[in-house]
Parts: sequence; C-alpha cells; structure tokens
Amino acid sequence: QVQLVESGGGLVQAGGSLRLSCAASGRTVSTYSMGWFRQAPGKEREFVAAVTLSGSNSYYADSVKGRFTISRDNAKNTVYLQMNSLKPEDTAVYYCAAVNAYYGGTDYCQYEHWGQGTQVTVSS
Repeated sequence: QVQLVESGGGLVQAGGSLRLSCAASGRTVSTYSMGWFRQAPGKEREFVAAVTLSGSNSYYADSVKGRFTISRDNAKNTVYLQMNSLKPEDTAVYYCAAVNAYYGGTDYCQYEHWGQGTQVTVSS
C-alpha cells in the first residue's frame, strides 16, 4: 500500500505560482496512475489533473488547462503540480491520489489512495 504526503501549499496573490509535491512511500509510484483533486469549502471534491502510469499522457480540468502542469518523477517517487497564473477561485485544499491502473480518470471515486491535503489560498 502506498502512503501519500502533499506539500507546497500556502498563501499567494492572484497571478502568482505555487508548486505542489506529493511524496509517496510504501510502494513505488511507478505502478500507479496519479491525480490531483481539490475541494473548496461547501463544494464537492473536483478533478484537477491526472497523469498516466507511464507519464506519457496527462489530463486537465478545463478550469486549469494552460495554467497547471502535472508531472511525475518516478525515480524520486514524487508527483508535482505546477500552478501558474493562480486565481482566487483556485483556493481549496488540494489532494494527491493514486490508483493501481494505467489511467485513473477524472472521477475521484476511482482512486484508492489519498494524501491528507494541502491548503492553497489565492488572494485577490
């Protein structure tokens, strides 16, 4: 079983950037498709980005396309989410997730393992 720990969240002004990291332990992330989800207060958890097991393909929510980039470094057992041009509506708790499949998809119910989340707050 894999354990996931997110880091890199914080407070940033609109237009700024943050890079989230998701460090895995217990098992290598190379056997998992990885995703990032977020949840704002009073809202449902929503898909942000996902990368296939091989890292050859990545997928994004329309709301972040062109601004966020997901990547993985299997040698470091870490997945990243580079977030640029941040907007106040990006404010949420961001979660890293893993599923033992080539591609986990956009539905959070498909993911088996979750981190504890990291808070991202974007001020206007």
